[in-house]
Amino acid sequence: MATDKKRITIVGAGLTGSLLGVLLGQRGYQVDLYERRPPETGNDADSGRSINLALSQRGIVALESAGLMDQVQNLLIPMKGRMLHLEDGRSQFSAYGQRPNEVIYSVSRRDLNSLLVQEAIKAKEVNVHFQRKCETIDFKKKTLTLINEAEGSGDRAEEAISFETLIGCDGAGSQVRRSLIEHVGGQTESVFLDHDYKELEIPAAATGGYRFDKNALHIWPRGQFMLIALPNLDGSFTVTLFLPKRGEPSFESLSDAAALEEFFEDVFPTAKAAMPDLGEDFFDHPTGRLGTVRCQPWHVEDYGLIMGDAAHAIVPFHGQGMNCAFEDCSELLRLLDQYDDDWTQVCAEFTASRKSNADAIAEMALENYTTMRSTVTDPKYALKKEIGFELELRFPQHYIPRYSMVMFHTMPYAEALAAGARQRDILDRLTQSVDQCADVDWDLAEKLVKQS
Repeated sequence: MATDKKRITIVGAGLTGSLLGVLLGQRGYQVDLYERRPPETGNDADSGRSINLALSQRGIVALESAGLMDQVQNLLIPMKGRMLHLEDGRSQFSAYGQRPNEVIYSVSRRDLNSLLVQEAIKAKEVNVHFQRKCETIDFKKKTLTLINEAEGSGDRAEEAISFETLIGCDGAGSQVRRSLIEHVGGQTESVFLDHDYKELEIPAAATGGYRFDKNALHIWPRGQFMLIALPNLDGSFTVTLFLPKRGEPSFESLSDAAALEEFFEDVFPTAKAAMPDLGEDFFDHPTGRLGTVRCQPWHVEDYGLIMGDAAHAIVPFHGQGMNCAFEDCSELLRLLDQYDDDWTQVCAEFTASRKSNADAIAEMALENYTTMRSTVTDPKYALKKEIGFELELRFPQHYIPRYSMVMFHTMPYAEALAAGARQRDILDRLTQSVDQCADVDWDLAEKLVKQS
């Protein structure tokens, strides 16, 4: 391992930047971590962002590598599957996997970010600078201009600093990305859905318990839109409404309390009955946008790099935004090992190895929106899922359901996407003329699986 290490400057102490700061500090780097929010980042000034996340295997691996999973464990609620709240009033549970460890975990963005920031603050190799807004970056001169927004610093007091290697972890609206792409002559594409989202709440019951099953991700699928709810440690659920921007129904059409009440009573009655502050939450909380960011390249030689949402923001429907970003951290540390801290090779290989995988999970996340809001209610979907589980049991060396590949394994996303396409063809063929798993031609199934 190289002993003469660069000083690393990280912009953004969100989930990605704070974890990366901890990991690089543990590796012996001196790190300066700049964050625009005040020290109590748990206040989460990012209005409109989802406040609940789903932690799965890729994120767990990264947290374990930093030695933080024991602490993070206290923030987690296991979710074993989806609880579907159907239009006829019935509830139907659909497990994520078929092994005890195949669960995902609901976690508060605020609480997790606060834990990671505190770990960065405690690390002697990491200096965390709060209330510093990244204003401009000059990659040619390797300088960074920050606005000191701390109380008493004066109106828009500027600070100019030099950097050796700058890593942008400053989110989907990344200033580092804009400056990097401008410097290298690359390109950025931001594509927004015609749907938005809004965070609401199901409070804890009067007894302090949960109003719905705490170990499930609850979904009210309604074809072109949906409502979901994730459990919190205090007995409440964070609820998210995903709805078109315009049309009927839409966020535009829910313009007053009467329209909102009527809509929820007609479409989500079981949820509405558990939401006493629906109107207040809906009109007080911001509406968030849903978009995908793709860009190329992600690095400048050995002194500039973007990671996490700054490089590859995705929609939240596969629960992989945070997990993919944490896997970025794992991959960067792996490459530092592989190339003996040669950042020229590390930065180039990071872009090469992660770009195709980021594009793959972006595609799967978009696809999963249709699955969650509509396809999950199709009997054929349930049959294919049941057959997929059976194929995994019968031929474990040849078949792992794509969802499991993404959530419970760490195989590259691009490989999971390609394998999923082959699985779709297999399941389509096996279900052409059957309505139940017992009637599947298992000899044909074995042939198809082992040929794929």
